[in-house]
Amino acid sequence: MNNIYDLIIIGSGPGGLSAGIYSGRAKLKTLIIEKKTFGGQILNTGVIANYPGALEEDTGASLANRMLEQCKKFGAELVKDEVLDLDLQNDIKTIKCKNSIYKTKAIVIATGSKHKKLNIDREDEFLGKGLSYCAICDGHLFEDLDVYVAGGGESAVKESLYLSKFAKKVTILSKYDKLKCSEYIKEKCTNTKNIQVINNAKVTQLLGEDILNGIKITDLKINKEIIFEAGEDGIIGLFVFVGLTPQTDLFKGLLNLDEKGYIKTNEKMETNIKGVYAVGDCRVKDLRQVITASNDGAIAAINVEKYIG
Repeated sequence: MNNIYDLIIIGSGPGGLSAGIYSGRAKLKTLIIEKKTFGGQILNTGVIANYPGALEEDTGASLANRMLEQCKKFGAELVKDEVLDLDLQNDIKTIKCKNSIYKTKAIVIATGSKHKKLNIDREDEFLGKGLSYCAICDGHLFEDLDVYVAGGGESAVKESLYLSKFAKKVTILSKYDKLKCSEYIKEKCTNTKNIQVINNAKVTQLLGEDILNGIKITDLKINKEIIFEAGEDGIIGLFVFVGLTPQTDLFKGLLNLDEKGYIKTNEKMETNIKGVYAVGDCRVKDLRQVITASNDGAIAAINVEKYIG
C-alpha cells in the first residue's frame, strides 16, 4: 500500500495547486502530474488585478510560483508526465502515463482549458510568425510595432493592456457591439492612449508570404471588408483571445461531460464516479477565474479527505 497515493492531481493550474496545498496540509500522500509547465494557463497572464491579496506588480507567473512553493512546503510531490489512460472503476484507481503507472485512492482533475483558434486559413502557418495566443510570451517581440488583438472579452482586454507596454499601437478587434469585461478593466483600456477598440469586427483572412503583414476583417454591422496592413516594418502582430476549449478529451466516455466538453460536477466537485473530482476551467461553471479555480481546488481536497477518511 506504500506505493498507492491518497490523491493524484492531474494538472497544476491554480485549481490543481490549491488542491495540492489543502491535501498536503491534511497529510494526504499527494502527487501532482503536469505534462507541460507547472502553473497552467495563469503563466500566460500578464495582469493579476482581481485576485485577493495580489501584489500590484504580480503577474500570473509570480502568483503561480508562490502557490507552487506552498505545495512543496506541505509535502505534495510533483512529476512531469503525460497521462495516456485511466482506470477509474475500482476503489484503487490507475493512471497510466508515458513514463510510469500510478495508483491512487482519489483523483482531482485540473486539466484546464486551452485557447480557441480563429479557425481560418493559414492560422497554423503564421503561428510564431506574427500570430500568437500568448501576450506575456511574445509581447516583447513586437516592441514599437502595430499589434491587433482578436477578441472582446475580459482576457482579450487584459492582454491588450499588457501588450500596450510594448506595442506602438494596440487595436482590439471585437465581434461584439461593446467590450464584454469588467468596468474596471474597460476604464483602464479607455484611459490607455495607445489602445483602440473596433467593435463588430471579425477577422476573416491572414495576409503575407513568410510573415504576417496584413489582416482582413469584416465589419459585421455593415458587412464591409477592411484590410489592415503593416507599415514600413513589414510585420504586424495578431494575438488571439476568442475563448477557451476544455482539455477533457481523455475523459470522454468515462465522465459525464456537457455539450461543450466541460466535466459535470456537484458543489463538492464530485464527478459521476466515486473518488474522482474535477476543478477549475475544465468543469461546468459560470465564472472561470483564478479565484474560482482556487476555490474549487480547496473544496475538492477537503472532500477527498472526507472520502478517504
